[in-house]
Amino acid sequence: MPEEGPRRHPVDEVLPVPKLALYGFQHVLAFYAGAVVVPILVAGAIGLSPQQLVYLINADLFTCGIATIIQSLGVWKIGIRLPIVQGVTFTAVAPMIAIGQGAENATAGLLAIYGATITAGLVTLVAAPFLGRVLRFFPPLVTGTVLTIMGLVLLPNALTDAAGGAAAKAAGKDFGSWKHLMYAGGTLLFIIVLYRLRRPFLSSIAVLLGLVGGTVVSYALGDTAFDQVGKSDWFGVTTPFHYGAPTFHIGPIIAMLLVMMVTVVETVGDSKATGEIVGKDVTDADITRALRADGLSTFLGGSLNAFPYTCFAQNVGLVRLTGVRSRFVVVAAGAVMIVLGLFPKAAAYVASIPPDVLGGAAVAMFGMVAVVGIQTLGKVDLRQERNALVVAVSIALALLPTVVPQFGENMPKDVAAILNSGITIGSISAIVLNLVFNVFTRTPQQDEEAAVPPAEPATTS
Repeated sequence: MPEEGPRRHPVDEVLPVPKLALYGFQHVLAFYAGAVVVPILVAGAIGLSPQQLVYLINADLFTCGIATIIQSLGVWKIGIRLPIVQGVTFTAVAPMIAIGQGAENATAGLLAIYGATITAGLVTLVAAPFLGRVLRFFPPLVTGTVLTIMGLVLLPNALTDAAGGAAAKAAGKDFGSWKHLMYAGGTLLFIIVLYRLRRPFLSSIAVLLGLVGGTVVSYALGDTAFDQVGKSDWFGVTTPFHYGAPTFHIGPIIAMLLVMMVTVVETVGDSKATGEIVGKDVTDADITRALRADGLSTFLGGSLNAFPYTCFAQNVGLVRLTGVRSRFVVVAAGAVMIVLGLFPKAAAYVASIPPDVLGGAAVAMFGMVAVVGIQTLGKVDLRQERNALVVAVSIALALLPTVVPQFGENMPKDVAAILNSGITIGSISAIVLNLVFNVFTRTPQQDEEAAVPPAEPATTS
């Protein structure tokens, strides 16, 4: 009897084409809402035209596909070769909005975003082998504070959209009217109901269904038009540096580097979680390859008119839910994304989502970002005053640009760019204060405290 060779791991199994297509498309559905919402949010906040938004959506989908294939299929020493979908990181939304709003016009804002994105991608790509060593400077105290800040800083933009959008506010046209609030409230309620049904697949696409449902109702009542669809081409290819040469400013670059440090923590966690789900050990070398993929994808994002990229956690959950462990399913999903990114008319439909409907969905999404931050802080012993002080001061400083928008306007441009970004101020505060209280001045007593886990919160039966 011939001796059998080594058995192929399920991760490396190539399924029949029909199954690859079906399972791959399911991954696209789970990821799609998160992918298209980011360009919509950024475009609305910094004042891009409908045509620019259509281009952004196509560029994002196209680059998502390339990034996903790089991560799951692997190229040389880049890519973890696990069923991991790459998508634009939600962590970057608030910094990108702050960068765009701080520029003289929307296009200049995009170019500053792309310059910062390219720089952050290159730094991550080169520094990937060393990033694991600095993760100790980003414990749950820091990452939880940063995520909480991001959610809180984003919420005003969501509420502005829910009331009718920035354009309606500037024009003084029925901003905050019952009509807008009903659309926003109806969309939010629909999303909540879908989550309440506790159907995993419905929950994964609840935001997408909420946006579609709200837009359909708005169209049926005559408040939404799809004029941009008729003006858009059937086919279009994303070209590098479509809006011109990117610009490089210290403030935006610092903000995007902070974003990448948060995504490093996310990627490490998602990579290890995926490894456990598929039954494959994730080594330090695997993590390095995953981080290199993040860096390369983010560099490509800035070059192809898109955004920073990282692992999509909802797709990690989908792998566990379906039990399909083949990474080639995710490669197929990447191919579908690339194809979707070639059809501007499809993006034009997405771009037609009215601001109030988007605002209703964004309230849930941005609120959840803050909740994730609070959950992360739940791992921290906030009974220790030094930890509580890190959180308190950082959140207070992060709200400064929102409460006093004129702060920093009489300072140098690069300094003002930092002071005008609550995310940047709050993140720097959290990192520095953690170094001061918990790293550089650590005492033997603190080491003893760290060895004792915080008390579990009381539960009620």
